[in-house]
Amino acid sequence: MPADCATPVLEGRLLLDEGKFIELPVRFLYLPEAPYSVVMEFPGFDAAVGAWEFSRDLLWEGLHTAAGVGDVRIWPPCPTHGLRRLRIMLQGEDGTAMVEVPAKPVRSWLRGRSFALVPRGRESERAAVDWDAELTRLVRGR
Repeated sequence: MPADCATPVLEGRLLLDEGKFIELPVRFLYLPEAPYSVVMEFPGFDAAVGAWEFSRDLLWEGLHTAAGVGDVRIWPPCPTHGLRRLRIMLQGEDGTAMVEVPAKPVRSWLRGRSFALVPRGRESERAAVDWDAELTRLVRGR
């Protein structure tokens, strides 16, 4: 994996209860071949922990305002309350997890590496699917 496509391993935290957490390494990956999404993985944990793929725009929006509906929701840091971490809620079949990661390196990585590889709004130029052609095909009933 090229270094341009991944954050360094971040010091994440898995929240267990009010004020209780365990340290959890987190890394975000971005592949220009899948330009609309990022992958959040947990290096050093076995495959059962898994990885989560979700919208790159959702991650960016979550740095600024509460974002997401469904399986992935993100809340921005709140400096007023001394919170400098991005909070990411993951909901799956086995339950819900709240993960916190430092916001600054995520923001820097998105701006400096991910958006440098594929600028926001230009994802369709890199997508493997020609959405215009697919829409035309669907409208024509083929």
